[in-house]
Amino acid sequence: MSETNKPGKQVLLEIYRIASLIKQADDRFIELIKAGQIASPYYSPRGQELIPAAISVNLRADDTVVTTYRGIHDQLAKGIPLKPFVAELFGRATGTCKGKGGPMHVTHVASGLPVTTGIVGAGLPIANGLAWAAQLKGADQVTVVNFGDGASNIGAFHEALNLAAVWKLPVIFVCQNNGYAEHTRYDLGTGAATIADRAIGYGIPGVEVDGNDAVAMWKAANAAVARARAGEGPTLIEANTFRFRGHLIGDDSHYIPKDEMAAAVAADPLPRFRAWLIEQGFATDGQLVDIEGTNAAAFEEAVQFGLASPYPDISELDRDVVAEGAQA
Repeated sequence: MSETNKPGKQVLLEIYRIASLIKQADDRFIELIKAGQIASPYYSPRGQELIPAAISVNLRADDTVVTTYRGIHDQLAKGIPLKPFVAELFGRATGTCKGKGGPMHVTHVASGLPVTTGIVGAGLPIANGLAWAAQLKGADQVTVVNFGDGASNIGAFHEALNLAAVWKLPVIFVCQNNGYAEHTRYDLGTGAATIADRAIGYGIPGVEVDGNDAVAMWKAANAAVARARAGEGPTLIEANTFRFRGHLIGDDSHYIPKDEMAAAVAADPLPRFRAWLIEQGFATDGQLVDIEGTNAAAFEEAVQFGLASPYPDISELDRDVVAEGAQA
């Protein structure tokens, strides 16, 4: 890739805005759960913020993203409006799914996020369907599907990559490899040296990238999106990163060696990216403080909206199961 193909100042600042918002949202949501203000299962993406931030700036509003239960970073990066998004996390009637989905099943079709799946690896064949629909319509939309390293070991991963390769579907498979599939270290559950190597068997590009490097991540996504939009087919991206918090809230990460966790936290990609932006002259500390303050104010407004919103009425229990007027 040519060195001229790199993100400009405004793109870099947008990556930072999104990544910063993700961290702030994650911190605040966990704070609210621990304070007993909301009750919810929750899978933190802390440490993985730069991956969807760098991908999203390469996408259009009409492109689609499919994600997993560890997905608030992907959801926020796709641009779901904050108030209905937070209300959904809180299980309130004003949420994107009327409070019926919660963090594990956020959906907002208008923002290009039609599926958050709670089943490991289930999003890959769904992403193929979305990409196939775009292909059939003759549109140049692309679909990004996010999953963890553990999902690469199930049948749907291999089936989806094979079909996407055969039909040259405009889909980008993004493995956010945080080193641990639930509580299992990568090398104890996966025989392949890298997830990216698995692309070889399907004749598609397999790209291994440092998911904690915003510029490297942007370049990998930019090339994959351009390839998909041009009708050249899918790309598998393995974005190596680290999960700073447990598999889900309440997990103390005891299975991760303390020195490994300490080294990862010391290399936290978000403050590192922040410092780099200042060192390279892309922003001043004051400008980044302003971005952070704007994010915090907007998210807190959404939190108050969510907390003030009602829970779904009991009459909603059997609604949205079949189409209105259809025979059950």
